[in-house]
Amino acid sequence: MNRTRLLTIMALFVAIGTFGAQLLWFPAGIAKAYPVQHAVNVMAAVMLGPLPAAAIAFCIGLLRFLLGLGTLLAFPGGMVGALFAGLFYRIYKRKGAAVVGEVIGTGIIGALLAVPLAGFVMGSAAGAFAFVPSFFISSLSGAAIGWFVLSRIKAEQLLLQP
Repeated sequence: MNRTRLLTIMALFVAIGTFGAQLLWFPAGIAKAYPVQHAVNVMAAVMLGPLPAAAIAFCIGLLRFLLGLGTLLAFPGGMVGALFAGLFYRIYKRKGAAVVGEVIGTGIIGALLAVPLAGFVMGSAAGAFAFVPSFFISSLSGAAIGWFVLSRIKAEQLLLQP
């Protein structure tokens, strides 16, 4: 895939993730769940690979933070989830593996990496552990949406990786 096409697809995913987060969200514990971010992570991981997916997650997190639509906690969760989704897909060559990678990466590892960051922002890391269930619910619901969308696309159209 040429670089222009890759960057264009990445920009589309960033736009979908940034705009879509405001259209589809729900309360999950003490935080809000934004499943569109996780759906984009899974789709980008499968279609583009782990590094472009992580870059897309970073850009979505940055835009949402700058627009006042998200928090700093989106960075570790989104980026780790996208990276793990891409790595799991690359290893196992199954869309379901990308879902598992997203849930493990965001719902568990990303949530735990967010604890020190939340402790710094909130002043207490102990209260930050309350975000772990919210990250898990959000990543699981969004990854399921991403898997559903990917399952409706023909395999020939899906794989954009070189």
